[in-house]
Amino acid sequence: MLKLLFVGDIVGRPGRDFINERMARIRAEHAIDFVIANGENAAAGAGINGTIARSLLGAGVDAITLGDHVWDQRGWESEISQIERVCRPANLPASNPGWDHLIIEARGFRVAVFTVLGRQYMGLKADCPFLCADRMINQLKSQCDAIIVEIHAEATSEKIALGWYLDGRVTAVLGTHTHVPTADARVLPKGTAFMCDVGMTGPYQGVLGREVEPVVAKFLDGMPRRFEVATEDVRLSGALIEINASMANAEKIELLTVRKE
Repeated sequence: MLKLLFVGDIVGRPGRDFINERMARIRAEHAIDFVIANGENAAAGAGINGTIARSLLGAGVDAITLGDHVWDQRGWESEISQIERVCRPANLPASNPGWDHLIIEARGFRVAVFTVLGRQYMGLKADCPFLCADRMINQLKSQCDAIIVEIHAEATSEKIALGWYLDGRVTAVLGTHTHVPTADARVLPKGTAFMCDVGMTGPYQGVLGREVEPVVAKFLDGMPRRFEVATEDVRLSGALIEINASMANAEKIELLTVRKE
């Protein structure tokens, strides 16, 4: 049996610091073989840069995925191809820089991971996530023992539909983007672990990781404001999956929440 932790969106310095301080201990306590983390909000809540990516990888994250904020940090489009264990969403235009998947290995077991962006209520130009997933699975299935699919999407229905569409074809389909962990972690009938949203790693005393007051004020009057990253009640949230190495299917999935001490 192998264990994989998929860490929900890392938000700003509080989320980064928590990973840097606690990831080695979390891996040891739960006997985790693989750690994949969404890092698209790691730089001040929007995007990522090379320094932050290398820091997270050095702290014990094996692979970093990204989402709709992939290009928010100036110059990242030139850095992304220089960092081997970071990938951008696979259904962005092929002309976009960076890898569209990653393959990581532990104990002789190879795990491929890729991200697809949803198309409901999302801003970036992206191909159909369902057809992109088909293409990526066909490309990767001979190169790895298990495939993890992240769907970075707003619409719950789109995430759930992709889970059913890929059941039995991949080891897990995991949702990100909305920052709120859902209570639907389960293994689908054909052996694919699913969770609609694995949550956020960052400050929960806020609105999706941002300070409360400016967000509430904007809802009230509609005026633009700067949303600073909050600082209190920092937690790691993610999906912990047990993988049957001989069958490459999921045996168990559960929400893992770790609070800052």
